[in-house]
Amino acid sequence: MGDSLEDVAFLSGAALAGLHAVVANAAIPHGLLRDRLALGAAVACVRFVGRVEQTADLRDAVHLLRPGEQPGPAGVIYLQWRRAVARKFSATHLASALPDSMTPHVAFWLTPGQGTPVAQAASVLEAILTDAPRSESEALLMADAALAQAMGWDHVMPLLAGGLTARDLRKRGDDLRLACHRAVAAKAQDAVTLALDLSRKAGRLQAVAPKLRAKGADAAVGLFLAQDALSPSLALSALMSDRAARRLCDRLVSLGVVREVTGRATFRLYGV
Repeated sequence: MGDSLEDVAFLSGAALAGLHAVVANAAIPHGLLRDRLALGAAVACVRFVGRVEQTADLRDAVHLLRPGEQPGPAGVIYLQWRRAVARKFSATHLASALPDSMTPHVAFWLTPGQGTPVAQAASVLEAILTDAPRSESEALLMADAALAQAMGWDHVMPLLAGGLTARDLRKRGDDLRLACHRAVAAKAQDAVTLALDLSRKAGRLQAVAPKLRAKGADAAVGLFLAQDALSPSLALSALMSDRAARRLCDRLVSLGVVREVTGRATFRLYGV
Protein backbone atom coordinates (compact mmCIF):
# COMPACT_ATOMS: atom_id res chain seq x y z
CA MET A 1 0.00 0.00 0.00
CA GLY A 2 1.31 3.44 -0.97
CA ASP A 3 1.49 6.77 0.78
CA SER A 4 -1.34 8.50 -1.06
CA LEU A 5 -4.05 10.27 0.90
CA GLU A 6 -6.49 7.47 0.02
CA ASP A 7 -4.08 4.75 1.13
CA VAL A 8 -3.28 6.39 4.46
CA ALA A 9 -6.98 7.17 5.02
CA PHE A 10 -7.69 3.45 4.67
CA LEU A 11 -5.09 2.69 7.35
CA SER A 12 -6.45 5.30 9.74
CA GLY A 13 -9.98 4.02 9.17
CA ALA A 14 -8.93 0.48 10.02
CA ALA A 15 -7.13 1.66 13.15
CA LEU A 16 -10.18 3.67 14.25
CA ALA A 17 -12.39 0.62 13.73
CA GLY A 18 -10.20 -1.30 16.15
CA LEU A 19 -10.31 1.52 18.67
CA HIS A 20 -14.07 1.81 18.26
CA ALA A 21 -14.38 -1.79 19.48
CA VAL A 22 -12.30 -0.85 22.54
CA VAL A 23 -14.50 2.17 23.25
CA ALA A 24 -17.54 -0.13 23.23
CA ASN A 25 -15.92 -2.71 25.54
CA ALA A 26 -17.21 -2.31 29.09
CA ALA A 27 -14.28 -4.32 30.49
CA ILE A 28 -11.80 -1.58 29.62
CA PRO A 29 -11.06 0.98 32.38
CA HIS A 30 -12.04 3.86 30.11
CA GLY A 31 -11.40 6.66 32.59
CA LEU A 32 -7.87 5.45 33.21
CA LEU A 33 -7.25 4.96 29.49
CA ARG A 34 -8.35 8.50 28.65
CA ASP A 35 -6.38 9.99 31.54
CA ARG A 36 -3.22 8.19 30.42
CA LEU A 37 -3.76 9.35 26.83
CA ALA A 38 -4.37 12.88 28.10
CA LEU A 39 -0.96 12.80 29.77
CA GLY A 40 0.69 11.81 26.50
CA ALA A 41 -1.15 14.56 24.64
CA ALA A 42 -0.09 17.12 27.23
CA VAL A 43 3.57 16.10 26.98
CA ALA A 44 3.39 16.62 23.21
CA CYS A 45 1.65 19.99 23.54
CA VAL A 46 4.17 21.20 26.11
CA ARG A 47 6.86 20.46 23.53
CA PHE A 48 4.93 22.33 20.83
CA VAL A 49 4.97 25.52 22.91
CA GLY A 50 8.72 25.26 23.48
CA ARG A 51 8.80 23.97 27.03
CA VAL A 52 10.92 21.08 28.30
CA GLU A 53 8.74 19.42 30.94
CA GLN A 54 8.36 15.66 30.57
CA THR A 55 5.91 13.07 31.93
CA ALA A 56 7.25 13.10 35.49
CA ASP A 57 7.20 16.90 35.62
CA LEU A 58 3.58 17.07 34.49
CA ARG A 59 2.52 14.47 37.03
CA ASP A 60 4.16 16.48 39.80
CA ALA A 61 2.68 19.74 38.54
CA VAL A 62 -0.88 18.42 38.77
CA HIS A 63 -1.00 15.55 41.23
CA LEU A 64 0.95 17.38 43.94
CA LEU A 65 -1.12 20.53 43.52
CA ARG A 66 -2.76 21.53 46.80
CA PRO A 67 -6.20 23.14 47.02
CA GLY A 68 -5.99 26.82 46.13
CA GLU A 69 -2.64 26.48 44.34
CA GLN A 70 -2.23 27.23 40.64
CA PRO A 71 -0.07 25.14 38.32
CA GLY A 72 2.61 26.53 36.04
CA PRO A 73 2.17 26.78 32.26
CA ALA A 74 2.90 23.10 31.62
CA GLY A 75 0.52 22.05 34.38
CA VAL A 76 -2.19 24.23 32.85
CA ILE A 77 -1.87 22.33 29.58
CA TYR A 78 -2.10 18.98 31.39
CA LEU A 79 -5.14 20.08 33.38
CA GLN A 80 -6.74 21.27 30.16
CA TRP A 81 -6.50 17.81 28.64
CA ARG A 82 -7.54 16.01 31.83
CA ARG A 83 -10.65 18.16 32.16
CA ALA A 84 -11.55 17.64 28.53
CA VAL A 85 -11.49 13.82 28.77
CA ALA A 86 -12.95 13.42 32.25
CA ARG A 87 -16.63 13.76 31.32
CA LYS A 88 -18.92 13.19 28.37
CA PHE A 89 -18.13 16.01 26.04
CA SER A 90 -20.42 18.81 24.98
CA ALA A 91 -19.79 22.34 23.79
CA THR A 92 -20.31 23.60 27.34
CA HIS A 93 -17.96 21.05 28.87
CA LEU A 94 -15.21 21.64 26.32
CA ALA A 95 -15.56 25.39 26.70
CA SER A 96 -14.71 25.01 30.38
CA ALA A 97 -11.32 23.53 29.40
CA LEU A 98 -10.44 26.33 26.96
CA PRO A 99 -9.42 29.98 27.36
CA ASP A 100 -12.31 32.42 27.61
CA SER A 101 -11.45 33.91 24.22
CA MET A 102 -12.20 30.58 22.54
CA THR A 103 -15.39 29.56 24.32
CA PRO A 104 -17.80 31.39 21.97
CA HIS A 105 -16.48 29.34 19.03
CA VAL A 106 -16.68 25.83 20.48
CA ALA A 107 -20.18 25.02 19.21
CA PHE A 108 -19.20 26.18 15.72
CA TRP A 109 -16.06 24.00 15.72
CA LEU A 110 -18.21 21.02 16.71
CA THR A 111 -20.62 21.54 13.81
CA PRO A 112 -20.47 18.25 11.84
CA GLY A 113 -18.40 18.63 8.68
CA GLN A 114 -17.85 16.70 5.48
CA GLY A 115 -15.72 13.65 4.88
CA THR A 116 -14.22 11.02 7.13
CA PRO A 117 -13.84 11.56 10.89
CA VAL A 118 -10.13 12.30 10.41
CA ALA A 119 -10.86 14.77 7.61
CA GLN A 120 -13.32 16.58 9.88
CA ALA A 121 -10.74 16.68 12.67
CA ALA A 122 -8.12 18.03 10.27
CA SER A 123 -10.51 20.77 9.13
CA VAL A 124 -11.07 21.91 12.72
CA LEU A 125 -7.35 21.78 13.43
CA GLU A 126 -6.58 23.86 10.34
CA ALA A 127 -9.30 26.42 11.06
CA ILE A 128 -8.11 27.09 14.60
CA LEU A 129 -4.39 27.15 13.79
CA THR A 130 -5.01 29.52 10.89
CA ASP A 131 -6.67 32.00 13.23
CA ALA A 132 -4.51 31.29 16.28
CA PRO A 133 -1.18 29.69 15.24
CA ARG A 134 0.14 29.56 18.80
CA SER A 135 -2.90 27.74 20.24
CA GLU A 136 -1.60 24.26 19.45
CA SER A 137 -2.98 22.54 22.53
CA GLU A 138 -6.46 24.01 22.16
CA ALA A 139 -6.54 23.27 18.42
CA LEU A 140 -5.50 19.66 18.94
CA LEU A 141 -8.00 19.21 21.74
CA MET A 142 -10.85 20.49 19.58
CA ALA A 143 -9.69 18.37 16.64
CA ASP A 144 -9.81 15.27 18.84
CA ALA A 145 -13.28 16.33 19.99
CA ALA A 146 -14.42 16.64 16.36
CA LEU A 147 -12.96 13.21 15.67
CA ALA A 148 -14.77 11.70 18.68
CA GLN A 149 -18.04 13.30 17.63
CA ALA A 150 -17.72 11.97 14.09
CA MET A 151 -17.00 8.48 15.48
CA GLY A 152 -20.06 8.60 17.70
CA TRP A 153 -18.02 8.51 20.92
CA ASP A 154 -19.21 10.42 23.98
CA HIS A 155 -15.74 11.25 25.34
CA VAL A 156 -12.72 12.89 23.79
CA MET A 157 -10.00 10.34 23.02
CA PRO A 158 -6.60 12.09 22.70
CA LEU A 159 -4.92 10.81 19.54
CA LEU A 160 -3.65 13.58 17.29
CA ALA A 161 -1.23 15.44 19.56
CA GLY A 162 1.04 12.47 20.14
CA GLY A 163 1.23 11.61 16.45
CA LEU A 164 1.85 15.03 14.89
CA THR A 165 5.04 17.06 14.79
CA ALA A 166 5.54 20.81 15.01
CA ARG A 167 6.24 20.75 11.28
CA ASP A 168 2.92 18.95 10.67
CA LEU A 169 1.06 21.72 12.49
CA ARG A 170 2.33 24.23 9.94
CA LYS A 171 0.84 22.26 7.06
CA ARG A 172 -2.49 23.05 5.42
CA GLY A 173 -4.95 21.37 3.08
CA ASP A 174 -4.23 17.84 1.86
CA ASP A 175 -0.78 17.87 3.48
CA LEU A 176 -2.32 18.41 6.91
CA ARG A 177 -5.02 15.82 6.27
CA LEU A 178 -2.36 13.30 5.27
CA ALA A 179 -0.40 14.02 8.45
CA CYS A 180 -3.55 13.62 10.55
CA HIS A 181 -4.39 10.28 8.93
CA ARG A 182 -0.88 9.05 9.66
CA ALA A 183 -1.06 10.26 13.24
CA VAL A 184 -4.42 8.61 13.87
CA ALA A 185 -3.35 5.37 12.20
CA ALA A 186 -0.40 5.12 14.59
CA LYS A 187 -1.95 6.46 17.76
CA ALA A 188 -5.24 4.57 17.51
CA GLN A 189 -3.26 1.34 17.38
CA ASP A 190 -1.19 2.49 20.35
CA ALA A 191 -4.39 3.28 22.24
CA VAL A 192 -5.74 -0.22 21.60
CA THR A 193 -2.51 -1.76 22.90
CA LEU A 194 -2.61 0.49 25.96
CA ALA A 195 -6.28 -0.32 26.59
CA LEU A 196 -5.60 -4.05 26.59
CA ASP A 197 -2.64 -3.63 28.96
CA LEU A 198 -4.66 -1.45 31.34
CA SER A 199 -7.54 -3.91 31.21
CA ARG A 200 -5.26 -6.71 32.43
CA LYS A 201 -3.84 -4.55 35.19
CA ALA A 202 -7.29 -3.34 36.21
CA GLY A 203 -8.46 -6.92 36.42
CA ARG A 204 -5.66 -7.78 38.83
CA LEU A 205 -6.45 -4.73 40.98
CA GLN A 206 -10.15 -5.59 41.08
CA ALA A 207 -9.32 -9.17 42.03
CA VAL A 208 -7.50 -8.10 45.19
CA ALA A 209 -9.97 -5.36 46.12
CA PRO A 210 -12.14 -7.66 48.30
CA LYS A 211 -9.06 -8.45 50.41
CA LEU A 212 -8.49 -4.82 51.35
CA ARG A 213 -9.78 -4.01 54.83
CA ALA A 214 -9.01 -0.31 55.03
CA LYS A 215 -11.99 2.00 55.28
CA GLY A 216 -12.45 3.73 51.95
CA ALA A 217 -10.43 1.10 50.07
CA ASP A 218 -13.18 0.42 47.54
CA ALA A 219 -13.43 4.11 46.66
CA ALA A 220 -9.64 4.31 46.44
CA VAL A 221 -9.59 1.42 43.98
CA GLY A 222 -12.15 3.31 41.91
CA LEU A 223 -9.83 6.31 41.78
CA PHE A 224 -6.91 4.16 40.67
CA LEU A 225 -9.09 2.85 37.84
CA ALA A 226 -9.88 6.40 36.70
CA GLN A 227 -6.64 8.35 37.10
CA ASP A 228 -3.11 7.98 35.79
CA ALA A 229 -1.52 8.69 39.18
CA LEU A 230 -2.53 9.54 42.74
CA SER A 231 -0.92 11.21 45.72
CA PRO A 232 -1.94 9.33 48.89
CA SER A 233 -2.03 12.49 50.99
CA LEU A 234 -4.00 14.53 48.45
CA ALA A 235 -6.15 12.34 46.21
CA LEU A 236 -7.14 9.98 49.02
CA SER A 237 -7.47 12.58 51.79
CA ALA A 238 -11.28 12.56 51.62
CA LEU A 239 -11.36 8.79 52.08
CA MET A 240 -8.87 8.09 54.87
CA SER A 241 -6.04 9.53 56.94
CA ASP A 242 -2.62 10.18 55.42
CA ARG A 243 -1.17 7.24 57.29
CA ALA A 244 -3.93 4.89 56.17
CA ALA A 245 -3.56 6.10 52.58
CA ARG A 246 0.18 5.45 52.55
CA ARG A 247 -0.34 2.00 54.08
CA LEU A 248 -2.97 1.16 51.47
CA CYS A 249 -0.68 2.22 48.63
CA ASP A 250 2.22 0.23 50.07
CA ARG A 251 -0.09 -2.76 50.38
CA LEU A 252 -1.19 -2.47 46.76
CA VAL A 253 2.45 -2.21 45.66
CA SER A 254 3.34 -5.34 47.64
CA LEU A 255 0.47 -7.17 45.95
CA GLY A 256 1.84 -6.17 42.56
CA VAL A 257 -1.28 -4.33 41.38
CA VAL A 258 -0.11 -0.72 41.79
CA ARG A 259 3.32 0.85 41.21
CA GLU A 260 5.09 3.88 42.64
CA VAL A 261 5.86 6.03 39.62
CA THR A 262 8.37 8.63 40.90
CA GLY A 263 11.16 6.56 42.42
CA ARG A 264 11.32 9.04 45.33
CA ALA A 265 11.25 8.43 49.04
CA THR A 266 8.89 11.36 49.59
CA PHE A 267 6.11 13.06 47.63
CA ARG A 268 5.33 9.76 46.05
CA LEU A 269 2.73 9.09 43.36
CA TYR A 270 1.07 5.76 42.65
CA GLY A 271 -0.69 4.38 39.61
CA VAL A 272 -1.91 1.18 37.99
